[in-house]
Amino acid sequence: MKVSVVALTYNWPAALERLLASLAAQTRLPDEVIVADDGSGGETRALVARMARDYSVPLRHVWQEDRGFRAARARNRGIAASRGDYVILLDGDMLLHPHFVADHLMLAERGFFLQGGRIKATREESAKLLAGGQPVFAPWSRADFQEFDGTKRLYAFRQPQLASWKSHSRNGGRVMSCNMSFWRDDLLRVNGFDERMEGYGAEDRELVARLENAGLRRRALKWAALAVHLWHSSRAQPDVNDLSLPNNRLFHATRTEGVVRCARGIDAHLAEFASDGRMDDQRSID
Repeated sequence: MKVSVVALTYNWPAALERLLASLAAQTRLPDEVIVADDGSGGETRALVARMARDYSVPLRHVWQEDRGFRAARARNRGIAASRGDYVILLDGDMLLHPHFVADHLMLAERGFFLQGGRIKATREESAKLLAGGQPVFAPWSRADFQEFDGTKRLYAFRQPQLASWKSHSRNGGRVMSCNMSFWRDDLLRVNGFDERMEGYGAEDRELVARLENAGLRRRALKWAALAVHLWHSSRAQPDVNDLSLPNNRLFHATRTEGVVRCARGIDAHLAEFASDGRMDDQRSID
């Protein structure tokens, strides 16, 4: 099967360059990489254009105007532009284990989607990685293992047999769209991310709720698909479940009402990319 990687980015080309380099060094290359850009400036555009000229696989840049945090729409556009049977979602500030893509495909199965994690590098370690240092995928790596949304020290190394065993447990792990994978037709079935969700938070949990309402199940990726997340200041709210936040109210409605398909989603972008059946470099601008 063909696999597309869709990487979300916004105005951090130095981190994006490191991510793209780690994707180009995979033991199982993706069949295409799509940079889903939430309104970055010209430096990011120039970086993607430069790297695309001799990149290992087709590299594409799908851009939208900067109107605030619209990750849901940016990812939808990236997925709409994709041509793979299977889609891996990433954030543009991750450095990947060489078997990252292979691990996602090793555990891909119809009826399921996969939830990976992230090793959260310390501020000092992130500076070294941005300067060209190599990430360490081990329990002794310089990372904030105590962070509630980071990989636990126990899982910070690759062990495929343990990963296969863990993926069949009932716990799907914390929802984080920085490291997830899906069958593309499952995403189309629920209409992708809900584009009513603007501003930071809950758009990934809401998507997961609709996929589960549709009968799909979530499997955890532990001891596999390892990725180091570069340090940056967090935009997370103090209480991620605060129902005074509009996105959380939409998420709550999806869970309580059993919503499967959102009204404002990926179908708004499919026609734009339908004529492009090739896996080559293309920039699409609103």
